[in-house]
Amino acid sequence: MSYVVTATWTARSGHEATVREALEKLTPLSRQEPGNLFYQAYQSPDEPLVFRLFEIYDDEQAYAAHGASAHFKEYGHDLAIPLLESRERAFHETIG
Repeated sequence: MSYVVTATWTARSGHEATVREALEKLTPLSRQEPGNLFYQAYQSPDEPLVFRLFEIYDDEQAYAAHGASAHFKEYGHDLAIPLLESRERAFHETIG
């Protein structure tokens, strides 16, 4: 069973380019983390302020390590998250 996280980040108007740049830097570093099985951020051309993330980890501890990583602090907490209008997360477990 794997631990799945889906997230929606909505940037404040005028800050979407900075949020996208932060995600572009965060993505390859997150993919290299021990326990990370999949990490993908995406943005719809129809909703340029909205970013969605799909993440799969070995377990909840690997996800917690991601949240505590230096690169998530730098590009997530310090750069992107302060520029968001909203941030939603949902947590799941795979079946089978």
